Amino acid sequence: MVRPGILLVDKPGGITSHDVVSRARRALGTRKIGHAGTLDPMATGLLVLGVEGATRLLTYIVGADKTYEATILLGVATDSDDADGVETARADAADVVAVTDEAIAAGIAALTGAIEQVPSTVSAIKVAGRRAYDLARAGEEVELKARSVTVSLFEVREMRRGEGTIELDVVVDCTSGTYIRALARDLGRAVGIGGHLTALRRTRIGAFDVSAAASVDDIAEDALVEPATAAAVVMGVLAVGADDARDLRHGKRIDGGGRLTGAVAAAIDPDGLLIGVVEKRGTQVKSVMNMPVEAAR
Repeated sequence: MVRPGILLVDKPGGITSHDVVSRARRALGTRKIGHAGTLDPMATGLLVLGVEGATRLLTYIVGADKTYEATILLGVATDSDDADGVETARADAADVVAVTDEAIAAGIAALTGAIEQVPSTVSAIKVAGRRAYDLARAGEEVELKARSVTVSLFEVREMRRGEGTIELDVVVDCTSGTYIRALARDLGRAVGIGGHLTALRRTRIGAFDVSAAASVDDIAEDALVEPATAAAVVMGVLAVGADDARDLRHGKRIDGGGRLTGAVAAAIDPDGLLIGVVEKRGTQVKSVMNMPVEAAR
């Protein structure tokens, strides 16, 4: 049986995230693989997968901040807010020429920080139990509510002005749940000429970087990150002795609340094995997620 761990994969364009999960299942010989957030088929970059008992760690990874590299095309709008959609509007060339660098910078500034963002209509958000993209494709009107997200960085790395379009290469740091397609759409609206996303690459999820990821053709057991190592970089470590490790596994509280610097920590025993995730309860700590004994090893 394959050992448990966290698998970092660099997804290529043109396949779904579920295709990557399927390939990982075949390569590792197990069905027990989950993910910490998907990417659209056109997007590339980092997927974080949990294998066997390490799927329990995905809960603590899925909400992490993320970094994306993207290309936005201003001057053309699509029904999906990205290049996979159908063109719905194209600005006059004169209107595109009239958009100044300063106007673009102001539009980006307004989309930076804590903002209220309406997700793209063609998204996986559920409306009355159905995916928004299914409703949209069925011709039904979809109205999604705005949600609070934080864009801590929205920076233009390069700008190219063409015939009737402006192309921007950008980097975005944001909270989980932020739609980069929606940023492209909203920037296009802000400068009055429409816009959509033409390329997207996720380079970071929390402490995990795409530079450490395997390609879909190189998925193998030796690419797995040990549960203890992964948990340590996600939430920090609470080192525990053998007796405390046993007590935590049995649901008991142990002393050590003063040693936690964050809300939770990875409890790791003297052998370097992950016991589980603990949180502070006054001056003590209690396990809120225990790893199966076989998964810890």
